[in-house]
Amino acid sequence: MNDKDPVDAIVEQWAAVRPDLDTAAMEVFGRIFRLARAMGDRVEKAYVPHGISRGEFDVLATLRRADEPYTLSPRELSATLMLTTGGMTGRLDKLERAGLLRRSPDPHDRRGLQVTLTEKGLALIDAAVGSGLATQTAALSGLDGEEADQLAGLLRKLLASTER
Repeated sequence: MNDKDPVDAIVEQWAAVRPDLDTAAMEVFGRIFRLARAMGDRVEKAYVPHGISRGEFDVLATLRRADEPYTLSPRELSATLMLTTGGMTGRLDKLERAGLLRRSPDPHDRRGLQVTLTEKGLALIDAAVGSGLATQTAALSGLDGEEADQLAGLLRKLLASTER
C-alpha cells in the first residue's frame, strides 16, 4: 500500500524548507501519535454504551486483571495507572457511586483501604473489554496476522529502547 498520509505531507514540507533534516523519526512517531489519538477516541466510544470513560475502564480493568478477589489498594492502583492519589480518588468515588467497586478497610493495615470490584463491576468490565478489543481488532484488519505480529514486535522493541 503506497497511499500517502498526512505525515507524508508534513515530511515533504520539511524536506522543501529544511532538506538538511533527517525526518525518519518524525515519520515513525508522527504516525504513532496520530494512531494513538485516533484509536483512543474509537475505544473511548466503544465504552460509552457501558457508561464508562477510558479512565474508568482503566481502573476497572486493573482490578479485573488482579484476579479473584479483584482487590488492590488505592496505592497499587495509582502506581499501575500512573495517576496521582487525587486523580485516583475522583475515579474511585464515581465508580463506587455507580456500584462498580467498593472500598473497605484493609484487614492487614488498619490505616489502609482495599478497592474491590463488585459483581456489577465485573460484568461491566468483561463486556467493556470485549467492546474495546473488537474496536482494536477491526482497526488491525488492514494487516494480516504476520504483519500484525511483526508490528507488535517492532513496537515492543521501540518501547523498550525508549524506557531505558
